[in-house]
Amino acid sequence: MPRPRILPNIILGLLYKNGKMSGKDMIEEFKNEISEFWSVSHSQLYPELQRMTDEERISRLSNEGFSDSKIVIYEITDSGLYMLAKWFEETITEKNDNLTPLKLYFIPKASSPILENILKQEQELHKNKLSHLKERQSLLMPPQGHITEQYGHYLILDQALNREIHYLEWINNQLSKL
Repeated sequence: MPRPRILPNIILGLLYKNGKMSGKDMIEEFKNEISEFWSVSHSQLYPELQRMTDEERISRLSNEGFSDSKIVIYEITDSGLYMLAKWFEETITEKNDNLTPLKLYFIPKASSPILENILKQEQELHKNKLSHLKERQSLLMPPQGHITEQYGHYLILDQALNREIHYLEWINNQLSKL
């Protein structure tokens, strides 16, 4: 089964968040803001912009008034907004959880109902991960003071447990602010 195209959702998210943008503007935002969790090259972005224009998810605006007539400005269409809304509403699973930071990045306001939904899904997913890790630790590891073998395995489990605990604390804190 082919992997789903993620870049269209990111482009739609950028246009939703920022309004009208050129491809160059998008590259800059990738470089300066999104690179912490996603990257794109020119050779990926520009063909995707063309595909999305052909699919009528985005539209090109007139470049009149710009000093450089080669600049193409894009904006999201109603079809693109619908596609973006569907992406935001997708159930978060272990397979697509790596996309959650992108979704969060594109949410403009704390009052957005999408935000609470995403955070609650993340909370449930990561509670389950934490429970699984605790179970693995209790099955595989003796109490910390008695670990003499498999110390590396212990370290990895301990790091994963701490990551989940801190992430759940962060989620709970964010939910309490809504």
